[in-house]
Amino acid sequence: MGMTNASSTNENQYEKLIRVLEEQLAQSNQQNRDLSKQIEALTDQVRHLTKLLYGSKTEKSKYNVPDGQGSLFDDDPSFSESEHTEEQSQQTILYTVVRKIQKKKRNDSLNDDVEIKEVHHHPENTQCDCCQGPMIEIGSTMVREEAEFIPAKMKKVQYYEHAYECKSCKSDTSKKAQIKRGKAPQPPIQRSIASPSVLAKLIYDKFTLYLPLYRQVKEWERYGLNTNDKNLSNWVIRAAHDWLLPVYERMKHLMMAKSVLHVDETYAQIINRSDGKTGQANAYNWVFRSVQSQGPIITLFQSSLSRGRTVLEDFIDGFSGTIICDGYSAYDKLEGVTFANCFAHVRRYWLKADSKNGQIGVNYCDELYRLERKFKHLSPSKRRKKRQKYSKPIVDKFLEWVETSPFYGKNALAKAAEYTLNRANGLKAFLNDGRIEIDNNPAENAIRPSVVGRKNWIHSVSEAGAKANAICLSIAETAKANGVDFYRYLLKLLTELPNLDIYQSPEILNLYMPWSRMIQADCGNKVR
Repeated sequence: MGMTNASSTNENQYEKLIRVLEEQLAQSNQQNRDLSKQIEALTDQVRHLTKLLYGSKTEKSKYNVPDGQGSLFDDDPSFSESEHTEEQSQQTILYTVVRKIQKKKRNDSLNDDVEIKEVHHHPENTQCDCCQGPMIEIGSTMVREEAEFIPAKMKKVQYYEHAYECKSCKSDTSKKAQIKRGKAPQPPIQRSIASPSVLAKLIYDKFTLYLPLYRQVKEWERYGLNTNDKNLSNWVIRAAHDWLLPVYERMKHLMMAKSVLHVDETYAQIINRSDGKTGQANAYNWVFRSVQSQGPIITLFQSSLSRGRTVLEDFIDGFSGTIICDGYSAYDKLEGVTFANCFAHVRRYWLKADSKNGQIGVNYCDELYRLERKFKHLSPSKRRKKRQKYSKPIVDKFLEWVETSPFYGKNALAKAAEYTLNRANGLKAFLNDGRIEIDNNPAENAIRPSVVGRKNWIHSVSEAGAKANAICLSIAETAKANGVDFYRYLLKLLTELPNLDIYQSPEILNLYMPWSRMIQADCGNKVR
């Protein structure tokens, strides 16, 4: 009996020991799985960072395209040459091209309206070496053309106002003396040497050529104008506030009447901030852009100290419609506003996954973009019908695939799936409205000048300077989008607006919008 009890006790101990070992083994397996997921996520990060550092910057992927799916850029020559199959590459096609023979210009690099200067070279001696008689010209040959640059020069313009008096009325004591005085045009900046042409070149060089003001100082000195970057900065701020701001505000008023906008933002730097933060803290430039289907393109920048939702709310006060944006949380839950999300951002997340499943996600996006290229020139109503018929099934199938696929953890695939599903409603928005673009690329392209300028300007000293930058960039990009020469446009604005009552009669500004007939006629880029 005692042996039986001892044996039973030993069995119980063995069972407990086995259970403990099984529990420890299960915990060890779970830890291994967790570590594997962590290693996988870190490996994805290392691969992605290595690709960013050393790899190609294109968004094309390396994996083969499954049947029925294609790459976004396969047939786009701006990204790559079209791919030929083996069968196609073996074919030889003979054809004849008949071209109309035209006399080719010797050099077509110069515009047709460039002044022509002819330099003729005659022999030093036109006497015949044989008989000593005079020689007669039998022809000439143009041997070469070259471009000659004539540097700009500075002029000192002095304005005089002449007064005239009627001597007859002056001698007659019963009459009031009659005096007339000539009136000089108003300058853009009172008591300043800066003329409209100087201000126009100053602003053009900064916001089109991205030359910082301190670099422009030497160039102005070479022309004969001795100044410093502080003066130049004050000139930009005054000109922007007094004469370009009314144009900016008129454009904003017209933009808020539209129903579809692109929005994006990027960081900037302001040294002297009113919120008490140091100059190293990020400030932001927001960009707002209208769509082609709703009239002339308007691009406006807004400088702010934060990236908060209040900045967006304040700017779009009075706007009602759809905002096309990325996945930033500030773009959400605004009264009277719906949000459409960007498939280009979705595609980038799946591309970062850098795997077979990641490529499947990319392929779905590529198929949608291929359709969008076909629908590009359709009217909004026709585009909507085509999207409902062809694009909607692809979007539904894509989202269903993401929902049913086992993407878990913190790796790139899981992040791509989470990003896509969290924005599913916004990604479907373009299907129901032909005016809505499939992505936010127009806003991203519009914000590039701010990014390029940031690398050269480095920072804004004051908030007033940052606001002036935003105004000037807005005028520059809107002019460019409407085919207007920015320098000539600035020159016209800064010459004429100071002599018009635009604050009492703001409707005058309609004549000075970049798309107006007057501006198109006077400042439009000439077609070569």
